[in-house]
Amino acid sequence: QVQLVESGGGLVQLGGSLRPSCSVSKGHLDRYDIGWFRQVPGKEREGVSCVTFRGIVYYADTVKGRFTISRDDAKKMVYLQMDSLKPEDTTVCYCALARPILSSASCTLEDLERYDYWGQGTQVSVTS
Repeated sequence: QVQLVESGGGLVQLGGSLRPSCSVSKGHLDRYDIGWFRQVPGKEREGVSCVTFRGIVYYADTVKGRFTISRDDAKKMVYLQMDSLKPEDTTVCYCALARPILSSASCTLEDLERYDYWGQGTQVSVTS
């Protein structure tokens, strides 16, 4: 069974940086699309960024230009470099894996049902 463990969250000031990571316990990571999502209490989970198994990346407008997703399939690791952090980035961040749609080059930030495996989340807090 695939398991994901996020780490690397923390507390930073406005404008600071964090680089959460996601470790995949087993399986071949290169078989999956990867997504980063975030959530605050009482609100729906929000897509942040995703990368296809072919390496194509997508970003939500709220983080475009500030965040960078990357994957290292050999190390079975996923990263989310977060720069220029804002207080509204204070969320729990989740890593997730989805089986790719082989006829498409895209990954989704909207259809959460596409993602089969989820980590437990890591807290990101940004003070003003």
